[in-house]
Amino acid sequence: MSGRTRQVGRPPLTERHKAEIRREIARQAVRLFTAKGVAATSAEEIAAAVGISVRSLWRHFPNKERCVLPLLTEPLAVTAKALRDWRRGDDVAAFYEAMEQGTADAIAADEMGADIPAILDLVRLTRTEPGLRLVWLHSQDDSEPIIADALARRAGLPAPDLTIRVHAATINGALRAAMEHYAFTTDPADSDPVALRDTVRNALVIAARGLA
Repeated sequence: MSGRTRQVGRPPLTERHKAEIRREIARQAVRLFTAKGVAATSAEEIAAAVGISVRSLWRHFPNKERCVLPLLTEPLAVTAKALRDWRRGDDVAAFYEAMEQGTADAIAADEMGADIPAILDLVRLTRTEPGLRLVWLHSQDDSEPIIADALARRAGLPAPDLTIRVHAATINGALRAAMEHYAFTTDPADSDPVALRDTVRNALVIAARGLA
């Protein structure tokens, strides 16, 4: 094997570093937006909190509202993996188990656990900050095709048909409803990853009554 052959399955260090910078930008943006509001928070303040220049900030995101987007990608990654692991012939309960295991794994690996409070703060902000509401809704739109493609592969279809698209919309809507319900009805001081996971499971159970 050539000495230049590099290990696959793991992104280059520069890509990992870039992803971590983006996540830190998102964390600091949500912290500042929660404390001051979006309009009163400047790009300079976000950049200073991260320890980068404003120019670097704009290399990562086109505007300050989009800075929060990385916090919304990890839950989608967990859902997509659970759908890929949901084998043909398994019932819906197996999908719940895959979702719960994926969430637990992400929390244990500190890929999501430390960010859950910030994610919930972000969802709460979408009630009063139109720009963040738009980013939240766009993230949901971006999620649906990913969910549909995973369901299509599970069904052995080359592309999502109408039934698959409806099922994908149902799952996507259930996840959004669960996040919003938990964020809007729970005091920030009482946020609990286990309770959030249970809320997501309950939402999927409700959705599955139609999917069955």
